[in-house]
Amino acid sequence: MSLFDKEALSVNVAARLRELREERKMSMRALAQKSGLSANALSVIERGKTSPSVSTLYKLADALGVPITAFFGPQSPRTRAVFVKANQRTRVPFLRGVWEGLGGEQFLGRVEPFMLTLESGASSGIHSIVHTGHEFVFCLRGGLEYQVENQVYDLEAGDSLLFSAHLRHRWRNPGNTVTNALIVLSDFSEGDHPAAIHITEENKEQVDPQNQ
Repeated sequence: MSLFDKEALSVNVAARLRELREERKMSMRALAQKSGLSANALSVIERGKTSPSVSTLYKLADALGVPITAFFGPQSPRTRAVFVKANQRTRVPFLRGVWEGLGGEQFLGRVEPFMLTLESGASSGIHSIVHTGHEFVFCLRGGLEYQVENQVYDLEAGDSLLFSAHLRHRWRNPGNTVTNALIVLSDFSEGDHPAAIHITEENKEQVDPQNQ
């Protein structure tokens, strides 16, 4: 699997952000103030000049009053059975990686499976992640370092990790090759969107629109 699967359904974040903002008759300045981002950063994103991290999208989703999956396109009804062809996954490129939905964004239930494809050095950022429910991690290719509280787990292809997600955790790809990992979040509280906070700003000084 390549880092950017051209057959996957790629999200036009710029167009979708503009659409969501205009639907709510919200000015760019108002959205900037509510999200904590600069108006310049929003302008750069809406013009398609940069790909925001998913944590930036999470801030925008919160400010717009929509779930993170709203950026994947118009919301479709959630169902109790979801079948996703390999070339029909929703894909969200983020800094140093790609998030691919595996049906959780359409499922009527509290389970969110997704795939992470991570370049060398990609990480969840400097802050620990905490959310409700449980988290299962399966390393498919490469290496993945997961820190849960004060314990560090080094996952290689075929290794798995399962833990209570209220424990502080972080992850990163410490190797020199691309990593693929399957992550399943389950039993989280209603209204929680834990998938989004697993992908945060990485290498902000070079590519984050707030610093452009």
